[in-house]
Amino acid sequence: MTRTRSTFPSPIVETFGWLNGIEHPADRPLMLVSQAAPVAPPPQELRQALADMVLTNDAIHLYGPVLGLNELRDELASQCSARYNGEIAQAQVAITSGCNQAFAAAIATLTDQGDEVILPTPWYFNHKMWLDMSGVNAVPLPAQADMLPDPDEAAQLINDRTRAIVLVTPNNPTGAEYPASLLRAFYDLAKSRGIKLIVDETYRDFDSRDGAPHDLFTDPDWDQTLLHLYSFSKAYRLTGHRVGAIVTSADLLLEIEKFLDTVTICPTQTGQQAALWGMRNLSDWLAGERMEILARRAAIRDGFPVLAAQGWALRGLGAYFAYVEHPFDMPSDQLAKSMVKQASILALPATMFTPPGDSHGARHLRIAFANLDRAGIAAFFDRMATLPA
Repeated sequence: MTRTRSTFPSPIVETFGWLNGIEHPADRPLMLVSQAAPVAPPPQELRQALADMVLTNDAIHLYGPVLGLNELRDELASQCSARYNGEIAQAQVAITSGCNQAFAAAIATLTDQGDEVILPTPWYFNHKMWLDMSGVNAVPLPAQADMLPDPDEAAQLINDRTRAIVLVTPNNPTGAEYPASLLRAFYDLAKSRGIKLIVDETYRDFDSRDGAPHDLFTDPDWDQTLLHLYSFSKAYRLTGHRVGAIVTSADLLLEIEKFLDTVTICPTQTGQQAALWGMRNLSDWLAGERMEILARRAAIRDGFPVLAAQGWALRGLGAYFAYVEHPFDMPSDQLAKSMVKQASILALPATMFTPPGDSHGARHLRIAFANLDRAGIAAFFDRMATLPA
């Protein structure tokens, strides 16, 4: 059994294969609500700034520091300190080639083969895939009816091989925004048991709540327990540039540096410069992006009654995602495939976010509604309402 054969195919790749050979009517073009990614390029001013840098900054084409540009590390440390009312230093920040690499680096640093990591379900599938390929056992922690994991249940799963608990908030795939008190409870649990808490906040810029989403960075020794993951991709539409970050102790970053150096040597220089320019110049633009996503979220909430009348249930809503329970007598993977033909909609079944045979996965779908504008959301509900029982 090789590393890659130990896990399942990428759900994104697999579901795009469902489109082969299917033609969609001219008045019903394909609607993609499967992949959570901006569908537009970065704003014009960022693209112009990046083009100028590519032409005039010779260093942008060369190797850079393994842990990322010092200017970007410092900017992220400063903005995170202000956002979370904590104290974060440049030495506690590393820039990575996307947030997926930040997670991979964290797991490589914290675990050995046969170790365990507690992963709430429904989980982000790339987290499960990397654990599989690392020889690390992903211990499922099923979410409650409100799509929130229970720290008391997590406590029962910890043993001498447990190395970390992973949380994603706002959550992928459910959209759930974890309360600050819940994050604090998990942090205190991890700290008391001598394990790490990995908190992936890829979608934090689209949280509906104002102010700090948690207070974990206010602890003077936060870096002994917390590994904070972040992505610039969604905020500044830089998905193709692959720029993420990990915030933790300087000592742990010395180990993470080994992993990063052997995988990519350094993050892309162009992507880092774009992220840095965005952080320094696009705060008002990003605030507008957040308000647009919140408006689309409201459109999902307001339009959902047409599906609720047919037996659907909205179980989670936030950031880029709606997480819905379907009323049909078939598993969600079969339903998702039929939706491609019957409604020209590509969505992901929750079977791709849960262990094999999980009954929860069979009943739910993830809808990446951020890919649609409000008119598109209205059209989405029209199509979904016509699905045959």
